[in-house]
Amino acid sequence: MSRIARKPVMIPAGVKVAVNPAARTVNFEGPKGKLSMTYRPEVGVKLEGAIVEVTMDPAIVDLGSNRAFWGTTRALIATAVEGVLKGYEKKLEIVGVGWGAKVQGKKLVLTVGFANTLDVAIPDGVKVEVVQMMITVSGPDKQAVGEFASKCRAKRKPEPYNGKGIKYTTEVIQRKQGKAFGS
Repeated sequence: MSRIARKPVMIPAGVKVAVNPAARTVNFEGPKGKLSMTYRPEVGVKLEGAIVEVTMDPAIVDLGSNRAFWGTTRALIATAVEGVLKGYEKKLEIVGVGWGAKVQGKKLVLTVGFANTLDVAIPDGVKVEVVQMMITVSGPDKQAVGEFASKCRAKRKPEPYNGKGIKYTTEVIQRKQGKAFGS
């Protein structure tokens, strides 16, 4: 069983954290931006100096999913601290002749082999850059960055025969052999 929830989250220099127990919110501010999260009523969050501790009443720890809420809250706080300090980034690669992407205002326009272009709305707090056939999605919120990158990839998933599509740069496409003609 994981005991990650008992481990405190250290707040590095340059990051400000504010806890509001009445509204059950934690606000983060750093060089990469601002984030806010609401935590579950089963857990408590305390800020003492440069340390954030997630607590839970020992009487309710083993009831239902409470232990999972405890660990998840601690992990979300640690992720938010890292996000406002360093930020998160996902890189996508477009593979296909004549395919491309460009940013127009608050939307990403994809030209990926269909008769029409595909528009993907860029959410607030997410920065998108396009350089040739590479799309870089970055921002302080790990969940928003990952979700936007996933939406872009879903518009034209890589296919195994020609390898065309939108893929993560770290992704490896298992290629399949096509049909064999003749004898």
